[in-house]
Amino acid sequence: MKNKTTESNVEDLNQRILVQDEIIALAKANSPRLLNKFRLVYPDFFNKLSAIQPALKNSELIFCIYLKLNMTTKEIATYIFVTPKAIQNRKNRIRKKLNIPSEFDIYKWFNEI
Repeated sequence: MKNKTTESNVEDLNQRILVQDEIIALAKANSPRLLNKFRLVYPDFFNKLSAIQPALKNSELIFCIYLKLNMTTKEIATYIFVTPKAIQNRKNRIRKKLNIPSEFDIYKWFNEI
């Protein structure tokens, strides 16, 4: 009985890893499917964001996904074809919209949500 539980846990873990890898691949490809896939896998993330700021645009939600995935400013800039400075500006706008204090690490904030 214990062996079946272990096998089930391993299968579940493998499935989560595959889904996570797929989400990262979609993010790196700047795929329009990223938002829908992430929404299916992590619905609580969007519920928590909309509780804080219900008026976020899809482009802002996608940017929040990149931050949730712990992607650096340079990585995000590369994937969405903008400058690192533009990403810094977006981070500041998201901070204001979500009321994230400037002294608080934005990546840590998104990891906790």
